[in-house]
Amino acid sequence: MTNHDEAAAVRPLTLAWVSRHLEAGERIVKTEALHGGITAEIRRLTIGAPDGSTRDLVLRTFVNVEHAEDGLTREADALTLLTGTGVPAPGLVAVDPTAAHCEYPSLLRTHLAGRTVLDDEGLETRVPLLARQLVAIHALQPAVRPRGYVTLTTADTVVTPKGADAAAWAAAIDVIRKPAPPFEGRFLHRDFQPGNVLFDVGPSRPADARITGVVDWAATSWGPADLDVAHCSTNLALLHGPSWGLRFSEAYEEAGGVLAAAANERL
Repeated sequence: MTNHDEAAAVRPLTLAWVSRHLEAGERIVKTEALHGGITAEIRRLTIGAPDGSTRDLVLRTFVNVEHAEDGLTREADALTLLTGTGVPAPGLVAVDPTAAHCEYPSLLRTHLAGRTVLDDEGLETRVPLLARQLVAIHALQPAVRPRGYVTLTTADTVVTPKGADAAAWAAAIDVIRKPAPPFEGRFLHRDFQPGNVLFDVGPSRPADARITGVVDWAATSWGPADLDVAHCSTNLALLHGPSWGLRFSEAYEEAGGVLAAAANERL
């Protein structure tokens, strides 16, 4: 086995665990660190077969991450549920959420083609694609629902940044201090944003982009569609400007998605 770089090296116990989940005669012939993960170390493993053919798997390792067991268990359940639904998600190969076999909690999944695209060019094409993909995710009706969503912050834990508009922040804090409005539950990704969506897009034809995969299902939940839409809108606004955040919610509804009917509930 050869390593693409030192960061790509798989720890001994994890290496043995991965090897136990390969087909007869297969072995790891190359490892490569993938960049972009915030909560996990991500590696692409090239698997060689006796006939000389290869395939790729992806290893996610949670090092010093709080609630790793919960996240990996939730992701494994989601990937199992998504099989055959038409949502382009990875396939689950194996999971060790408590590090019973590996040095750290780990998940092994199939590799999806494509790459994340965060450029401004081609955004007018990608935003409707993102919206349609999210509508398809929200349309899923699993026999067993994932657990209910949890809030990511509270009114008492918000810290207003230095130099920020104090009045605007105070108004926002007042909004999240109120009880959540009633909602129709949906299957939520809970971290749906451009960094977790893979595209096939040619360098000279950004208008021909297509989605090849949606990854990082560790926060899958059941709750209001507005949560996923607001999260993706925020990321688009931070990446490309506020108008694109607003455009995403419009594209979501144009694609058939349903948000809260009242403006004050959408807050």
